[in-house]
Amino acid sequence: MFSEITEHYDLANHIFTWGMDRRWRNKLVTQCLKLNPERVLDIGCGTGDLTINIARRAGDNLHVTGYDFSRPMLEAAARKAREAAPDKKISFVYGGAARMPFSDDSFDCIGISFAFRNLIYKNPLAEKHLAEILRVLKPGGSCFIAETSLPENKLIRRLHHLYLRTYVYGMGVLISGDKKAYRYLTESAINFYTPEELEKRLLAAGFRRVYYQPLFFGAAGIYRAIK
Repeated sequence: MFSEITEHYDLANHIFTWGMDRRWRNKLVTQCLKLNPERVLDIGCGTGDLTINIARRAGDNLHVTGYDFSRPMLEAAARKAREAAPDKKISFVYGGAARMPFSDDSFDCIGISFAFRNLIYKNPLAEKHLAEILRVLKPGGSCFIAETSLPENKLIRRLHHLYLRTYVYGMGVLISGDKKAYRYLTESAINFYTPEELEKRLLAAGFRRVYYQPLFFGAAGIYRAIK
């Protein structure tokens, strides 16, 4: 599904969020780099926006790996990286999140930018995905997750759902021509976990502490899960 919408993926995301997705990723990068990591993993890196952002803002000692199960997305990410950050230590690896080709305790920090719900929302491999994230993260390391969320205010939540089902779905289909992909993307966002539910799930998976920062009235948020 994601391989089929690669060409218009970045444009669609920027249009849906009115460009706010860039600022939200920047917040995630800032929080990650405050920890002075040397090895960072971007899971579900897509076309590489977060991967490249981390690399460009980091020092020369940092190596960032973008990881995704879509080859067309990874190819697009590699092209962008060669143009935007040719002197930075960036690598892209293909594979699924249920069995990652990395050793235990490999990464100081993990970033997941609007791909986390694809890993755990109605996904039969959800528990394996969480276990793998925990496995490759160093003890004391942090996993930062930027993801859509459910506003607490009932009126704002209803307006948000209406926006997703009309504007986001309609524009997604108009831009990409893929009804199935954007039906999934909108419905998974609408029915995703609340912050409290997701915190419980992360703790049950083995993380020691979870912090949550709401964004744009709770329509999105950044989670920090510490191993």
